[in-house]
Amino acid sequence: MTARAKDGLAVAVGALIGVAAFIVLFVAAAFAHQAHTGWVYDSECCFGDHNTGDCQQIDSRTVEITSQGYRITLKPGDHRKVTKPHVFIVPQSAARKSMDGDYHLCLWPSEDDMRCFYAPPPAT
Repeated sequence: MTARAKDGLAVAVGALIGVAAFIVLFVAAAFAHQAHTGWVYDSECCFGDHNTGDCQQIDSRTVEITSQGYRITLKPGDHRKVTKPHVFIVPQSAARKSMDGDYHLCLWPSEDDMRCFYAPPPAT
């Protein structure tokens, strides 16, 4: 094999390794934003995986629908990031559509910052 052929082969192998690494990172990022039921949170909402991340399902008992929108009252244990009591008000127009009929909340970068809220469609 000539030196030129070896250089070409090295470049091709390097390119394949780069593409493979990109695919692995892309797939890992996609799975990092999944709800426990498998649907995918919007990428701007969640920055961790479903075990340690910022988004997770919350109990419907923590959500009240008011004239101002959704009132979300959390205490430690209601969300993995919550260490103190919180109340968030989310206008109905700002709620994202939950794909599994449950409520989900994304807190990022801290527990004080509600990033996204997912609600099931209203009952008809």
